Amino acid sequence: MDKLVKVWLLTGEEEWLLIHVEVQMTEQGIFPLRVYVYNYRAFDLYNKEVVSVAVLGDDNPRWRPNTFGYTRWGFRAEVQFPVIKLWDYMDRLEELERHPNPFALVILAHLRTVQTGQNDRERQTAKLKLVKGLYDRGLSADEVRRLFRLIDWLMELPEPLESTFWSEIKNYEEQKNMPFITTPERIGRREGLTKGIEAVLRVRFGQEGLRLMPEIREILNHEKLEAVLEAAETVASPEDLRRTCAD
Repeated sequence: MDKLVKVWLLTGEEEWLLIHVEVQMTEQGIFPLRVYVYNYRAFDLYNKEVVSVAVLGDDNPRWRPNTFGYTRWGFRAEVQFPVIKLWDYMDRLEELERHPNPFALVILAHLRTVQTGQNDRERQTAKLKLVKGLYDRGLSADEVRRLFRLIDWLMELPEPLESTFWSEIKNYEEQKNMPFITTPERIGRREGLTKGIEAVLRVRFGQEGLRLMPEIREILNHEKLEAVLEAAETVASPEDLRRTCAD
């Protein structure tokens, strides 16, 4: 994501700064090149200073790319950028739980997702604790819902653990008398993905692509829908996408 920020220097001078935040959740060899390319493209577009910052959410504590460059025949080009490694907060989970900044919960949700790996029951326990903690922070109903959407997206659970999770949240809301989160929150997310797929199919394949929509609407798993949406943007034909749906 790109942020344009107007700041004042310590000298009191007003300055234009382009702050480029590049988020990467998996280890990728070409990542430093991407930061370099986006940096110089932004500079070329605005002719202003561009500060690139990398946020790494992968599970390899040793992967910390912070530079890209090349040199030949006396020519040298290089970009060096600061790195925020979310893994470094893995031994500060309790601190994140207590931190008043709501974004600490987003980082915590990501780290709990990495930590639990394929252990769905541990993830369910961690997710319940995180979501219940939203009600104890004095947040508004809208703030709870927004944070919940992020946590729910990061910490997706399989059935029937998902049903159990929703049942416990409903009971907890009744105890707290805070009906902030409802089933439509989750339904709305699925509908958003489905509409996104439908729009891509309409643009790329017309009516032939839209014939796949009845099959796609039968998909309930959000991760599967996200994979279908990503594939819809690149597949050569609707039939190729049908194979993705069947996998």
